[in-house]
Amino acid sequence: MGLSSARRRPRREGPSHSPAGKPGLAARQAAQRLLSAIVDARTPMDALTDDTHGHPHYLALDARDRSLVRAILMAALRHRGDLEALVTRFTERPLPDGAASLRAIIHVALAQILFLDVPNHSATDLAVAAAQADPRNRRFAGLVNALCRRAIRECEAIRAEIETQPVRAPQWFADRLEAVYGADRARAIEAVHRREAPIDLTLKDRSPANIAARAQTLDAWALPTGSLRLRHGTEIAALPGFDEGAFWVQDAAAAIPARLFGEVSGRHVADLCAAPGGKTAQLAALGAKVTAVDQSANRLKRLRANLDRLDLSQACETVAASLFDFTPDRPFDAVLLDAPCSSTGTVRRHPDVPWTKSDADIVKLADLQARMLARAATLVAPGGLLVFANCSLDPREGEDVARAFAADQDSFTIDAVSAAELPGLEDCLTAEGFVRTTPADLPAPAGEIAAGGVDGFFAARFRRTV
Repeated sequence: MGLSSARRRPRREGPSHSPAGKPGLAARQAAQRLLSAIVDARTPMDALTDDTHGHPHYLALDARDRSLVRAILMAALRHRGDLEALVTRFTERPLPDGAASLRAIIHVALAQILFLDVPNHSATDLAVAAAQADPRNRRFAGLVNALCRRAIRECEAIRAEIETQPVRAPQWFADRLEAVYGADRARAIEAVHRREAPIDLTLKDRSPANIAARAQTLDAWALPTGSLRLRHGTEIAALPGFDEGAFWVQDAAAAIPARLFGEVSGRHVADLCAAPGGKTAQLAALGAKVTAVDQSANRLKRLRANLDRLDLSQACETVAASLFDFTPDRPFDAVLLDAPCSSTGTVRRHPDVPWTKSDADIVKLADLQARMLARAATLVAPGGLLVFANCSLDPREGEDVARAFAADQDSFTIDAVSAAELPGLEDCLTAEGFVRTTPADLPAPAGEIAAGGVDGFFAARFRRTV
């Protein structure tokens, strides 16, 4: 095992002493363990990096190192296909079968060298130390060192080459995008997935005057949809207006479904699968009397904390229950079902999704969504509205579920969304009047330094006729 002969360098062995306790090593080892858990065990990154119930090696780190681990994972997952292609090109023979931990060490190191603001010598030294600390990988410490050093030498050329190459996504995901959207559109979506997602804010007061004022105060781009997009990354809690509850973080596409109800002041609205509460807050801010339902008591705790900060708790009731067990005393004027899905529309924010999900998962989730939608329909009062939404890019979880529901339900009709309701995203309406966004939609206008794009989202609106 070694570098390709064209650029072979003398093998360098690291020091023979144990690297245990080396500053920064614990964070890199945690990143390596978590990366293997995500890719090999298909464990979602959010679960592993949860600050209460996350991976033990992650929880053992301080806040600064946890932040570094998350940054490494995001870069390593977003560019996983690129990194694997680089390793293949730089080595004479493939890595040994079952070398998952070695691959994780290499990917974590290369992600830092190529995509993060981490000193190259630290990334290299700690990668070699991690290899030496693992009996399975000790004999590959020289290879790790050589790969890192070559990446450092050719860093700029590698970055430029990556930008010109198609995204190397998992085959099942790439094939599905192309089948649904065509080759050109699929490539455009994948290109956006390579970029870090911007931060969008939903304002509690969405009056034009307040939107304009907040945009100026926060140095944000006022999107045509009514959301604000920050031009610069920052600590959200430090922004003016955060403590007073003037806004919350919510992708512009995720803010669309709750707005499809129109005037909701004084109406009883159920937000099903409500946590973490962005849509609940939208409805409450518009004057609705909201019942927020979620089967996770922990997620509802977070939702209530968000509502407290926004001073919207008085407008909301929370219920910890499965949708299938939820039996309210009376039907609702409006029901929002943002159903569990594959989350393939959020790959910019969650680059682990293509590596932890599969085509089989989409089939199972679509079946669950159909059953949940049928159940949600029983909670709608005659004349009331039902909005079905999720953040999947796959029509099997969106358009197909909505069409089947419309065909099966005699008491509901499709209430088509109009172009006037979707400023800036008018082209994201289907023939039936459904909403379908992709990350390639809503490009930034000329001269705007904020990033373009939105999460992939689907929404359909139905009205109960009897």
